[in-house]
Amino acid sequence: MKSVRFHAARDVRVDSVAAPPDRPAPGQVLVRNRFCGICGTDLHEYVAGPIFIPREPHPYTGASGPQILGHEFGGTVVAVGDGVTIVKPGDRVSIQPLIAPRDDHFGRRGLYQLSDQLGLVGLSWAWGGMAEYSVLNDYNVFRMPDAVSDEQSALIEPAAVAVYAIDRSGLRAGESALITGAGPIGALTMLAARAAGASKIFISDTNDNRLRMMRDILPDCITINPGTENLVEAVRDRTEGQVGADVALECVGHGGALADCVNAVRRQGTVVQVGLHVKPATVDGFAITFKDIDLRGSWTYPTQSWPRVASMVEAGIFPVEKVVTKRIALDDVVSQGFEALLDPAASQLKILIDI
Repeated sequence: MKSVRFHAARDVRVDSVAAPPDRPAPGQVLVRNRFCGICGTDLHEYVAGPIFIPREPHPYTGASGPQILGHEFGGTVVAVGDGVTIVKPGDRVSIQPLIAPRDDHFGRRGLYQLSDQLGLVGLSWAWGGMAEYSVLNDYNVFRMPDAVSDEQSALIEPAAVAVYAIDRSGLRAGESALITGAGPIGALTMLAARAAGASKIFISDTNDNRLRMMRDILPDCITINPGTENLVEAVRDRTEGQVGADVALECVGHGGALADCVNAVRRQGTVVQVGLHVKPATVDGFAITFKDIDLRGSWTYPTQSWPRVASMVEAGIFPVEKVVTKRIALDDVVSQGFEALLDPAASQLKILIDI
């Protein structure tokens, strides 16, 4: 079968590999993949990896390279192993890609995403979404409502990141939110903030093309380019009492954006760090104390998020499909996928691979 495999930095290939067996092992599910998104993490691996892809066999999953990529995907169940009762052949599913022990300190508390032995489908598991088929554990597979499309199913994973970030912010209906970074996660966080009842949403980026895309997705969002205007003043001027945003979410992984969040949030507001920083960031500890603000991290999502996010999509309050700007074939993943998303002009936002 065809698969997209990471071999080394700037060395991602469409390879032919053996298809998985028709009969999955006990507790596992065989899925025919349908759509798979290209994530920012995939781009980081492509440019500078291996980062999350293990150089040696993963301590829990045993996976090592070459690695089939893709952790944002869905498909149709082909077969199930013994003991699997939650899905059956023919079910349309979305994949929750976190793999972790069920019986360690965090697993016993249902906090699988915090495990020291965490693995991830498409990064540290033998299978991934950028292939014709994949094999998953039964707890990785969630049946989708009929009203949720195949494309939407592939977007549940990044949407869950956004919903959890909003949960971490404590945003309440009627409050204002600042989001720094107009990439796919920033765009989905913007939509999640609106679904949570945010009355005023600011989103910042230094790329005007990306800001235009944000206005196309949510016409009443307030876009700010911090390279050409004072972000803090722009936010304060548009909030009640000129005090700043109620919550701020940093979705790009940049020290300057984190500083903007700290400076633009109101006193006793909340700043959530969502983006992954590639190098240490300097934080103004005095401002955090003086403004009495909360600074919180947001790491992936609770693995139980899938039914909730799917329900939001089904109800139409979380139109995740709006972030998709292009669909490509598996054979074109490097030239029309990875390289297109790395274009400084940012002509694309979210690209889905049509398996």
